[in-house]
Order: sequence, then structure tokens, then C-alpha cells
Amino acid sequence: MTLNDQDDGDQLIQAKCHFTQAVVDGQIYNLGDDAYVQASSDEDDYICKIVEFFQAVDGMQYFTAQWFYRAKDTVIKAHDQFIDNKRVFFSEIKDDNPLGCLVKKIKIVAIPSNVRPPLKESLRSNSDYYYDMMYLLPYSSFVSLPQDVSSPISESDSTISSDSDTVDVKEQKLEKNLLDLYSGCGAMSTGLCLGADIGGVKLVTKWAVDLNQYACDSLKWNHPETAVRNESADDFLLLLREWRQLCASCSLLRNNTPTHSFLKVRDEDDKDDNDNEDEDEGSGDDEQGEIFEVEQLLEICYGDPKEKNKPGLYFKVRWKGYGQEEDTWEPIEGLDGCQEKIKDFVAKGFKASILPLPGEVQVICGGPPCQGVSGFNRFRNSTNPLGDSKNKQLETFMDIVEFLNPRFVLMENVVDLVKFADGFLGRYALGRLVGMNYQARMGMMVAGAYGLPQFRRRASMWGALPSETLPQYPLPTHNVVVRGEMPKAFEFNVVAYDEALTVELKRELFLKDAISALPPVEHDEPTDEMPYIDEPKSAFQHFIRSRRNGTLGSVLYDHRPLRLNEDDYQRVCQIPKRKGANFRDLPGVRVRANNTVELDPDVERVKVASGKPLVPDYAITFVRGTSTKPFGRLWWDEIVPTVVTRAEPHNQVILHPEQDRVLTIRENARLQGFPDYYKLTGPIKERYMQVGNAVAVPVARVLGYSLALALEGLSEEKPLLSLPPNFPCLEELGSNEESID
Repeated sequence: MTLNDQDDGDQLIQAKCHFTQAVVDGQIYNLGDDAYVQASSDEDDYICKIVEFFQAVDGMQYFTAQWFYRAKDTVIKAHDQFIDNKRVFFSEIKDDNPLGCLVKKIKIVAIPSNVRPPLKESLRSNSDYYYDMMYLLPYSSFVSLPQDVSSPISESDSTISSDSDTVDVKEQKLEKNLLDLYSGCGAMSTGLCLGADIGGVKLVTKWAVDLNQYACDSLKWNHPETAVRNESADDFLLLLREWRQLCASCSLLRNNTPTHSFLKVRDEDDKDDNDNEDEDEGSGDDEQGEIFEVEQLLEICYGDPKEKNKPGLYFKVRWKGYGQEEDTWEPIEGLDGCQEKIKDFVAKGFKASILPLPGEVQVICGGPPCQGVSGFNRFRNSTNPLGDSKNKQLETFMDIVEFLNPRFVLMENVVDLVKFADGFLGRYALGRLVGMNYQARMGMMVAGAYGLPQFRRRASMWGALPSETLPQYPLPTHNVVVRGEMPKAFEFNVVAYDEALTVELKRELFLKDAISALPPVEHDEPTDEMPYIDEPKSAFQHFIRSRRNGTLGSVLYDHRPLRLNEDDYQRVCQIPKRKGANFRDLPGVRVRANNTVELDPDVERVKVASGKPLVPDYAITFVRGTSTKPFGRLWWDEIVPTVVTRAEPHNQVILHPEQDRVLTIRENARLQGFPDYYKLTGPIKERYMQVGNAVAVPVARVLGYSLALALEGLSEEKPLLSLPPNFPCLEELGSNEESID
């Protein structure tokens, strides 16, 4: 039996009398002692704290154990390589065991998170184990020790210190900053900031990073206050390391940060007479011998912006006497003689916080790409998921967290993170956070439970520094039945009310609640902007249409569908306008008794104008003939399973209930909870992709509210949070939800 197998429902043993001390195999044990407890022959002995000795009414002698977990015994399992082998985690689990199971007394010391490193190492060296966190099974939680846990540490031995590199003269901003990694078009950070605002905290997305240029452009358009970087997260991490050294070279940092090899900081007394001469700011010459002079350094990046297969640190240069169109990216090695220009750029960039430095970031959020574990990927590597390059960004995300050391971390991903390969990547992520001394917990949330007509279940993971209160998971506001099963190991991670409780929630939302008042459009609608025609028909529509100042918007963005090719358009036009309609309703399709389909041999195959079959072969053979998705029509009283990145109707239910087209970009955006004022940029297919890849904004909003409570020190220790009534005040902004007939 392992610790995780222990059952809280074990039969209680009735005690006859209690003791404060016991002798087992000649060794004296006292209450409060730590000990090894006998395990099966193929397991390491268990570790416990003795909290009770007693004799049962039948004369048998017992002790009550409160258990410690090794990292490998927790949800982390095989990823315990990130955890010190002397570090264990205290739990709330207690049970009774025969006295003879005690093997050996050991020494385990509690070390609070604020202990100075030299003392921590001394305590660690002089004990068998140490613990600085509790491990709680619900939501796979690792939390700091409660204040009432006894410790040999005095106040003089502890310190609350900042890991920030920046010098004291740098301005402290009242707002809380956020770094959005793998930001896409910004849905996650947008929702977090909206929710934090409701919670009374001004959270601002200061920096964002994404590899997709169109997604970056969308984020810039909606958040001009954000420094958006169109680059890979790997290059961003390398840039952060270079930037830290550049700042150190300009005497802007403390903590003995290494300086950059290109810039040597020298005392005034050590300068040669030549230092007083003007810099040679030339960087090259053309065939006629012209000298190019650097006028200004504009930007900085790490990568290969010149596309010459020479990655490194680059500056964007404005040349003296030339305009913006002649700006070029130059490697730092090619700017010899421009040290003062570089130092000036670094000093100004430091003051403006163009890049985050360790200890400066309040919050990091992100959703590393999940193609390597997604259920849509037929070639997943179940043996070693991190060996798949598609999953490497999870490592990069954690490396950035480790480098910047933010106060809080929020990571979101598909539930396959815990369903695939025994939850390998979810366990890895928790192991990395705990190994970096972050508190952590993981939960599964359903978008529809927070006011969307979409099921969409996702995993999210909180991290918080030991001195912070770990944010809670907000409980559902809407009555949506959770679809799909969770692995047994993560069944306590679904964010939901206890099934034994009777809770009155708002009714679920349907497609009609979200899109019924949007103007009708044709399948080849060419315009990106149009006026609204009808007034909102539900509280959801009123809320989603409201601008930042609370007034209703007048311009509707992105209400365009993917234009279908002529063959598909003819097929769509013949799909009946009724609930459940799909390609099976087309002439020539026969449904067998086992609910698979085939072409009816007694019916001549119908063709579209091009001569191709009205019912394509791929629709007949999709999922071995069992699927009803090809050319499927949605209906008003339905909840969409999940918004995806592609709008083609070949293998998904995406047709409008009453119009011969797929759902528009804006209709998909509403299903994801994007406010109507949130404008997207790029080609049509790219905009669909941005919406499909996004975090559902209402889910991010409730998490942002919880984050605000944690930032203000108002979070409770329990893992779940009940949101305020009417969150986020839909009823105050519009009419009551209409009923669906």
C-alpha cells in the first residue's frame, strides 16, 4: 500500500487508554517524534510524525501517524529529480498503525521559507530530512507551512529578502505587471487584467511574447501599453540573460550580477587619455569607401533577424543621414566603437523596463504549445513526451519562470497534460515549480461553468512564492454538466462544488444567448467592420457588446466567415436548417443498423456543379463511418463542445443554425468570451486560429479575480473560492437571460 492509497474511510479503532511514550525493540519513542514505518519489501519505509499512542479495547497497542511524503510519493512521481532528496512534505493525513510497525526514530526539521541559506544548509546537514511545505491531495497542492508549525528557527535567523537585481533608485510602480508568454492574441492576459480590476488591483500586461506575427499585431492593437515581442520563447530567454548582463555592465544592478563581455565597466581613474576622444561610430563602408555612422539604437533582440544563420544579440540601428526604411539589424560584435551608444540604449531601456529583470515581475502567465500531447495528434510520444520537440516549450516556460522568479505563475493547457502518458507533463510542471520552491496547485476548469455556451475543459496550474498566499480556484457560476472523465490520479483536481451540496447556480448558456442578435451575413462577406442592427437579446450579449467604459459599442469587428469553395458552399446549402442536421441528410447516404454510413447503391450519386460528388468520400469514411460531424449544423439550444482553430466544415459541426455558412470569426470569438471591442488582425484563417488557440476570457477573468485577492493578501488557505453574487455583474449591465424555447 502507498500513501496515496490510504482510505479515509478505514474502520476506527476504539481506544481504551493513551500513552505519552512507547518502547519498540528497545528504542524509546515520544509523542512528536519522527520515525520510519515499515513498508512492503519492495518499497522504502514510510515516514511519519507520531501524534498519539494508545491501547485499544482489545488490548492491541497502536500509534497514530501523521504522514510525510517523499517527492516520488506525491503527484510529482518520477520527476522527483528536481527535488532535494532530503526534502519531504508534511500532510494532513493521519491513521492508526500497530505499534510494532515502527522501525527507527529519525530527525526531521521544519525549515520556514524565509530562513537564511547558510542556516538552512546547516539544519539540512544535521537532520535526516527537512520540510518546508505541506502536500494536500485536493488539487495536488503544495503549500507553505502554517504559522503554528514548530521550528527551531528564531526571528533573528530568518529574513524576508528580495531577489530583485535592480538598484534601490529605480521607481516602484503602483500597478502590478504581468508577462504573457505564448500570448497569442492576448486572451489570457486580457481576462486576468479584467478580473484583477474587479478585485481592486490594477494589473497591466507589461510584456508579451509570441511567435505568430498576426497574433502579436492583434495584441498590439488592443493593448498599446504592452511591449509585444514577436519572437520565440527560447530566443526571449536568451535575450533576458544578455539584457541582465548589459544592465550589470552599466552599473544598474546589484547582487554581483556578471557583466557583459562586450561592455567593460571601468573606473574613471583607469581610463586612458584616448577615452576622452570622440568614439569611432563607423560600422562599415560601401564600395566607394563611405563610412556609416550610428545615429541611434532603436531595438534589441536575440536571434537571427538578418536570416544569415548567425544567431546572437542584435541591435536595430538608425544610420545617420538615413531614414526609417534603411534601418538594419546589426550584431553587437559589429558595433565596436559604439559602446557609449549601447550604454545609453541600455540605461534608457532599463528606466522604461523594456525587458523584465529577475525579481521585477509580479505575474507570469502562459500556455506553452500543446501539439505534442493534444488528442488531435496521432503521433504522440507516450514513452518520453519531453523527447518530442512539440513539448519542449513547457521546459522553456519553466526556465523563464526560474530566471525571472515572479511572485505568481499561472500556466494553462489542454487536459491531455494530465490524461496523456499518466499525466507525465502535468507531473513534470508541478515538479519544476516545487523544485524552484514555488507553492503550487493544479485544477481543471470548464469554460461553460463560467458563463459561456462552450464546454471546453482546460488544466491550469498556479504557482506562488513561499511568502505569498497561493491563489484559489473560483467555483462555477453556471450550471453546466462536466463532460468526459478524468484519470483517477487527478479526480480531485476538477474545480466543482461537492456533489453532496445543493447549490443554486445560473442556468447554462446556449448558442442563442451568444449570437442570436448578430447581423446576418453571407458566406463571402468581404467587410471587417459593420454596424449592429438589433439590440442585445440577452444579458450575455449586452455584456459582450459593452465597451471598456460600459457603453454599448456601435461598430462590430470581424463578423466574417471563412469563404467556402464553390463545391462546399453548394453542399452547405443543401444541409437542412434543423437541429442535428449534417451530411447524413444529403441524398444518397444510407445509415446502417450499427449507425455507420454508406452510399446507397440504389440511389444515383448526386454531383455538384463541378462534377464532384455532393457527398464526398471523406465524409463517408470519417471515423470509420461513425461520425455525424462533417457538414454538421449547430442549433440554438446547444452548447458547443469547443472552439477550434480551423473553420472548414469537413470534420466538425460549425455551420450556422439558419444561414448557409460557417460561424464567423466574431461568433467564434463570442463563444470564447472575447468582448466585441477586441479586434483581430491578419488573414481570415489566421484570425480563426487566434480565437481557437485562445484561453476562454471568462475563465481567465475569474482567475484574475482570484489573483487579485492573492496580490492583496486576501486569499484564504482553502483551495476553492466562491465568487461574489452576480460576478461579473451581468445583470447590472443588461436584461435577464432569456429562456430558450
